[in-house]
Amino acid sequence: MRVDLFDFDLPPECIALRPASPRDAARLMLVAGEAPIEDHVVRDLPGLLRAGDALVFNDTKVIPAQLEGMRGEARIGATLHKRLGLRQWQAFLRNAKRVREGDRIDFGAGVTALAGARDEDGGVTLSFEGEEPVEVLLERAGRMPLPPYIASKRPTDERDRSDYQTMFAREEGAVAAPTAALHFTPELMEAIATAGIATETLTLHVGAGTFLPVKAEDTDDHRMHAEWGRIDQASADRLNAARRSGGRLIAVGTTSLRLLESACGEDGVIRPFSDETRIFITPGYRFRAIDGLMTNFHLPKSTLFMLVSALMGRERMQAAYAHAIANGYRFYSYGDSSLLLP
Repeated sequence: MRVDLFDFDLPPECIALRPASPRDAARLMLVAGEAPIEDHVVRDLPGLLRAGDALVFNDTKVIPAQLEGMRGEARIGATLHKRLGLRQWQAFLRNAKRVREGDRIDFGAGVTALAGARDEDGGVTLSFEGEEPVEVLLERAGRMPLPPYIASKRPTDERDRSDYQTMFAREEGAVAAPTAALHFTPELMEAIATAGIATETLTLHVGAGTFLPVKAEDTDDHRMHAEWGRIDQASADRLNAARRSGGRLIAVGTTSLRLLESACGEDGVIRPFSDETRIFITPGYRFRAIDGLMTNFHLPKSTLFMLVSALMGRERMQAAYAHAIANGYRFYSYGDSSLLLP
């Protein structure tokens, strides 16, 4: 399909630079089948679902994966996006033309790395020097990797270390937050449990590729970046049982959705999964694992807007986004949310 079919005009003032406070006070747009669009807040969620439904969260934890350093006189920016080994990470570099294989980049605070070969995704392998765990080095020299559409408007600060982390964050390795889950609070989770709605977690380490624009003119020519995910046997069994009992599986975030679909067979059964996925969902895709999606509002011409268009229909989502813009919804990572029930 032509990528420009997924374009829309978004006023810059719609981009949220800080999250709602409290988190579950964010707005929630309900798009259910062909019914009229409804405006709610996130804390209304338990009343919009049914007892027996299951919400599926991503428990990945964002690491301070953005680094600023020097290679000689050249200033180099690095965003780590995939672990390759104990001390090796793939990274996207800013000013990459000034870096050659074997060069040492000094990120300050005693953190240095050697540049390796370029990979097929356009990244560079960085091998961190020394014996301290890389996680310790990043805590010392790294910053939270806010999306470009926020970072270009204000500097990252200490608040972002908590704001850009979900309450479920446990498994370190993401360089972007699974932002739909940023809206959840302990109080909301208690209300969800009281309403008889189950919850489950899986792990997908979100990569920096999620921020990259689609440069191809046709979706067939776009290559997704690989992200590593895991669903264990017990989680798969519980999710399959919920569905057999008539419950709906509602993915909280496109990352949860993409992993569930990667782990699901043509028979609709979710199986254990521990691997990379490059799944790219566009209109025409037949969903096997999920029955709904809670997600924030996405970039024009992005793979994520293509995904929600596949779930609900492109014209339906264009109309829903027009409603969101006209009614002052806040967009992107720190913005408001939507509940999509096809």
